Amino acid sequence: MTLKDRRKALGYSQEGMATALGVDRTTVGRWDRGETEPQPEYRPRMAALLHVDLLTLDALIKESSRSPEPDAGAPSHDAYGPGEEDMIRREFMRVLAVAGALVALPADEAGVLAEDAARDDAAGYLRMNDHLWQVYQLARSKDSVRPVVTGQLAALNESLSDRPSTPASLCVAAGDLFQLAGELAFDRNRHTEAAAAYSLAASASKEARAFDLWACALVRHAYVETAGGRYREAVGLLSVAERVAQRGDHSLSTRQWVAAVRAEAYAGLGDLAECERALDEAEEVVHLGDHAYNSGWLRFDGSRLAEERGARYVQLGRLDKAEAALDVALKQLASARRQSFRRRGAVLVDLAALGAKRRDIDQILTCATEALRLARQSSSGYIAHRLRALPAEIGALADDRRVAELSAEIAALSGT
Repeated sequence: MTLKDRRKALGYSQEGMATALGVDRTTVGRWDRGETEPQPEYRPRMAALLHVDLLTLDALIKESSRSPEPDAGAPSHDAYGPGEEDMIRREFMRVLAVAGALVALPADEAGVLAEDAARDDAAGYLRMNDHLWQVYQLARSKDSVRPVVTGQLAALNESLSDRPSTPASLCVAAGDLFQLAGELAFDRNRHTEAAAAYSLAASASKEARAFDLWACALVRHAYVETAGGRYREAVGLLSVAERVAQRGDHSLSTRQWVAAVRAEAYAGLGDLAECERALDEAEEVVHLGDHAYNSGWLRFDGSRLAEERGARYVQLGRLDKAEAALDVALKQLASARRQSFRRRGAVLVDLAALGAKRRDIDQILTCATEALRLARQSSSGYIAHRLRALPAEIGALADDRRVAELSAEIAALSGT
């Protein structure tokens, strides 16, 4: 095994390794190709990042020197370079754009006949969509579902292309599938792609007058805004989502989910009163029946209320309230029949942030280290994104050697 093999096996990109070690990416590229060897001052930290001792690291370096890459002079396409990843992204965006344009086309007299012919097709797509949502939720690595979803998008795109108009039933299938495609992009921190998918989901759902589906697309788009710290923009989107949801099925939990995300936006703005008001609205989900959600594009069932409340109190600096809610959330996740690495990781990041506000180094290390483990094990870009904000919370505590090492590992993870 070479140095590059070990680096990639642990999920580090060249940028991530370079950031963690304080060197340029091209330096890591030269180490990979066996052109140069790491200087002695970098080796202890490199060994820790690669989870090997110094003797094993030395053997990896020597193997790299003996086995130079055949394309040593070529630019590297590691991680998110202009290689297969860009090709996949372009294809994904092409499918979204073509199908979205077709959805926007006005219906003509053939629409009624097309709708009759499309119902069976749409039912098949919806059954497959339901299956894909289940696979997505159960998958340890969400990205493993992406090729199947891309294939389903292409099939739907072909079905839409063959029709003179866009039947409402196929618009519903498209609005459903685009939301799943958006979630996959969002989990990989591809926020521009996620926003495009959610916009198309909203367009397709609007065309079908599927109000709850439409509102959920807007909610997911609001998550892109909150992830970027654009809380006022998120509030605007959620205000529209709320109005759309009012026209939907009030036996569903759509309005309560809108309120839960609105709480996050108001917490980001530092508005405690509006945040708590929204959280109280979200908790009304407990009064709805078992059919309030569908485990697909609408999954808000009240099981995350403690997580949501705890995370919002961390944002607002209400530490005692936050810790109580997050402790409840961890216990609920531990006892759940199906474990969610993404949810558990998010709660652990919130507890680490709470420890940072209290200047409790042990809590930071314990919670963030476990969240790092979950992020690596699941390849979750979402947990990585949450962890990336943690060093800013740590602040002056980064002078502690253990905290500094943790920050370096987070930097390496966020580059993968």
